[in-house]
Amino acid sequence: MRRRDFGKAIVSMAIWPLAARAQQTDGKRRVSILLTYAEADAEIQTWIATFVQALRELGWGNGNNIQIDLHWGGGDVGRINELAMEVIDRKPHVILANGPVPVAALKQKTRTIPIVFVSVTDPVGCGLVADLARPGGNITGFTLGEFNMSGKMPEILKQIAPQVTRLTVIYNPQQVPQVGRLVAVQMAAPTLGLKVSGASVANAEEIKHAIEKLEGESDRGVIILPNSVTITNRSLIIALLARYRLPAIYELPVFVRDGGLVSYGTDRVVQFRQAAAYVDRILRGDKPADLPIQDPTKFTLVVNVKTAKALGLTVPASLLAIADEVIE
Repeated sequence: MRRRDFGKAIVSMAIWPLAARAQQTDGKRRVSILLTYAEADAEIQTWIATFVQALRELGWGNGNNIQIDLHWGGGDVGRINELAMEVIDRKPHVILANGPVPVAALKQKTRTIPIVFVSVTDPVGCGLVADLARPGGNITGFTLGEFNMSGKMPEILKQIAPQVTRLTVIYNPQQVPQVGRLVAVQMAAPTLGLKVSGASVANAEEIKHAIEKLEGESDRGVIILPNSVTITNRSLIIALLARYRLPAIYELPVFVRDGGLVSYGTDRVVQFRQAAAYVDRILRGDKPADLPIQDPTKFTLVVNVKTAKALGLTVPASLLAIADEVIE
């Protein structure tokens, strides 16, 4: 069984069906999970499976002493806002939220229910928490790191595709931190001899238009920032970049496993495992206000050699030597 299929199987077994979730918890602790993404996304299923397994190892078995509810936003901001209210109405003991959009939606609706987040950049600047060391409210969690980590992406892409002199960063301005990440790439670019432009996208059609505009630009590279729009439409992105022979770097390994060139970024699996530890502490009496916001502890580099060859590129041996995963 493939890794992603295994993850989906674990989630299917671990999470109660909707009808069961609607019933009383019979004294069990309720943990609600609000996700930006679609339920059909196998990669996200793997992250959730990691979280459920980590909770089990900490003594919290779903259907035993806790009840876990899953709520899938499908990349729709309006739907996420509706789900946030649905989550609050269920009165969970703890909420796990993935990404800034669900966290912001939840914060508008509760100042008391504990919220643990993953995959959020600059939670202070976004107004989600007051301070990293002492969040001071009902929200804590795990960040994607400083903006300058995005500046590492053009450096890696340049090693694989030295002909690149111009970069297009595809991002979603609805998520404010993504603008900061674009700026970080722009600041890192001059030392690499690169000129950077941004392409904001809010749906599949805008993604298609942004990439099609780059046709025939042999010195062009692309950076795909992760958000609900790009992750939901990753198959389209990978196919278009292959069609127009554009080298690109992503943050999430799943893009590379699905045919992209290279990825570098925070290990989401580790963050979901860490989030389980915070949920455990809150269920045992700790307050989110006293649990410090934590930066990433692991970054992952994944390279797809097959895709590099298709683009006429050679991955340097030095890069392969430090890669966490190489796809032949």
